[in-house]
Amino acid sequence: MLETLCRVVAPLAPLTAEEIWRGLTGERSVHLTDWPSAQDFPADHELVAAMDATRDVCSAALSLRKAKGLRVRLPLPRLIVASPLAAELRPFADLVADEVNVKAVEFTDDVSAYCQQVLTVVPRALGPRVGKQVQQVIKAVKAGDWELVEGAPVAAGVTLAEGEYELRLVAADAENSAPLPGGEGVVVLDTQVTPELAAEGLARDVVRVVQQARRDADLDVSDRIVLMVSASEEVRAAVSAFTDFVAREVLADTVDFGDGIEGFTGEVGEGDRVTVSVRRV
Repeated sequence: MLETLCRVVAPLAPLTAEEIWRGLTGERSVHLTDWPSAQDFPADHELVAAMDATRDVCSAALSLRKAKGLRVRLPLPRLIVASPLAAELRPFADLVADEVNVKAVEFTDDVSAYCQQVLTVVPRALGPRVGKQVQQVIKAVKAGDWELVEGAPVAAGVTLAEGEYELRLVAADAENSAPLPGGEGVVVLDTQVTPELAAEGLARDVVRVVQQARRDADLDVSDRIVLMVSASEEVRAAVSAFTDFVAREVLADTVDFGDGIEGFTGEVGEGDRVTVSVRRV
């Protein structure tokens, strides 16, 4: 569908830009105009930082999905983001939910509720500076008798410098968690797949197969179709439960089922085969 849209829109883009430019400015042509200078536009550094952090959240969550073998089209119940930047990230909840394909995204700045900081001393780096006191520092750290003061660990009265220690977050639910860059937070992914979510995932997979069938049939992006599906009972039940969603996504006037139909064959779910037939209305 996207490929077809690009083929239709791309040749029109220069002409459209020219018409808009002339209408807005009254000048001769956009193609005779100098490139705008970036210095003329306002810079929103806070927005850029928030979007970078949002991208990190999505990347960490998607890495969890990949490690679990959970395909992206399979919706999951919830993603928890524990980060000091929770307030800045909250406005982008819908974006994260769509990118990671979860039903809900929760943000919290209470990082300690989901993980703890673990401090490790690097004796070969600290020893030359503090001498025998390094053993007292190591003992204090192992006992958990340390604290962060202005971002630096302090143990046994010694403030550790960069390179003399390693500070990392250890998630309480390590199996379903992934750290955020900088060690300042984690994402926790609820990987419980209910029958309803499994059915929706299959329906989304069928949509992908139908979209490929549309491309192979060289249909225009706006063409309405009649859709016929041949699949297992499980896949049929999933499509039936989400008929409106499937029809809306693939522009189908009708969605029916049949056996032994000829058409495009693809895989859905965990290797289940489905054949779809698309016919322009």
